[in-house]
Amino acid sequence: MMTFPNIDPVIFGIGPLQVRWYGLMYVLGFAASYFLVLKQIRDFSYKALEPRFENLNLVLILSVVVGGRLGYVLFYNFSYYMQHPLEIPATWTGGMSFHGACLGCLLGGYFYTRKCKLDFWTCADLYVVTIPIGLALGRLGNFINGELFGRASTVPWAMVFPGGGPQTRHPSQLYEMLLEGVLLFTLLWALKKQPWKEKRNWPHGSMLSLFLIGYGFLRIFVELFREPDQHIGFIAGFLTRGQLLSGVMVLGGTILWITLITRQRQSR
Repeated sequence: MMTFPNIDPVIFGIGPLQVRWYGLMYVLGFAASYFLVLKQIRDFSYKALEPRFENLNLVLILSVVVGGRLGYVLFYNFSYYMQHPLEIPATWTGGMSFHGACLGCLLGGYFYTRKCKLDFWTCADLYVVTIPIGLALGRLGNFINGELFGRASTVPWAMVFPGGGPQTRHPSQLYEMLLEGVLLFTLLWALKKQPWKEKRNWPHGSMLSLFLIGYGFLRIFVELFREPDQHIGFIAGFLTRGQLLSGVMVLGGTILWITLITRQRQSR
């Protein structure tokens, strides 16, 4: 058994203002995406996006926050928030959904690029390969908070989490950090390189479809070790809500891939 590090979630506070590790992870994730997308814009000379880059970033950040919160409300605790609607905007109390954030980001990006007459698929490919960095940092923040812990286990690296009772549990947040974060970023960043895409002749939007498929499969796997939400439990006796939503992502990514490849072949 390993000892949970029990790091104070609050880095420092000034009066009622608190700076938390989890919030810092969001900031670092957005910053990493900003600089990596900017690097790609310059590497690939996508000049049409440069004057719109700052505004698009702002739209996407707002879309992530709004989508993540509404996703949690709709997917994970709908009945509670219908009884307490004034608490829906209270993001500081916790409760964000990655699936909701992903959907919000796609919708926000789509409408903004359409309004500015930018190619949505090209922009999506530039941004989506950077998302796993934010995922890795976010899961590290979850681990520091001692939340979203794993199922009971006796593996040598299992831990007793403050809110998880006396049982030792999988540090599933770290599994997600490594798989959905580090591994997925490494794969997507390697595949997005222009020489590889030219050899495979992949259409724009291909990186988005691969992200949806890759994240979906990895999340489904990691959910085997993660404790289901107590107020939801299992669906049909064995599925978690996260696995169900991730399955939709895999299906959507697969349909997108087939559609893109089919259109490419028909246009030749």
